[in-house]
Amino acid sequence: MIRFIIRCIIAALSLFFTVTLFYNGYWGWGIVMILVTGIVGLTFFRNENMVLALNAMRTGDTEKASKFINKITHPQLLPKKQHAYILFLKAVLNTQELGLSESESYLRKAMSLGLRTGQDNAVARMHLAGICAQTGRKKEAVSLLAEAKKLDTGGMMRDQINQMQKQLQVAPSKNQMRMSQMMGGRRKTPRR
Repeated sequence: MIRFIIRCIIAALSLFFTVTLFYNGYWGWGIVMILVTGIVGLTFFRNENMVLALNAMRTGDTEKASKFINKITHPQLLPKKQHAYILFLKAVLNTQELGLSESESYLRKAMSLGLRTGQDNAVARMHLAGICAQTGRKKEAVSLLAEAKKLDTGGMMRDQINQMQKQLQVAPSKNQMRMSQMMGGRRKTPRR
């Protein structure tokens, strides 16, 4: 909240200086200050930590991206689409730290808020399918992978989706997992 107040003060000051420069006849500096005011104004619509995290994701530095995303403490104060992307990135980058259930809730909330591109929706559904497969919900995982395959129009994740589908064919169902837990796992019979 303090950052938002500081950002508002800086925006008001830059707007004041821009108007003052034009009023006093310094047109060149006034135009420069319009650019500065525009950049400050853009920070109201884009969170700088999210922009830095997305840039780090593009370069493949997930640790740095996770650090930037975790700096955002109140994503609900941001616009709806940015809130969705922050939840999406938190779920994807911090699955180990958050746990499967919290990561799943973040992904579902991000999808309900709305991700912009079909590729991002496909990635979210693929990660959600992986979580469902790990928790023994095989049918839900298969349907989520089918949706992800439809949304992946560029074919960038085709290999990953096919690999997950092959793993799901071999994976035990929730009922089989429960039975093996009740029986104490698979017991080998002694040879005679």
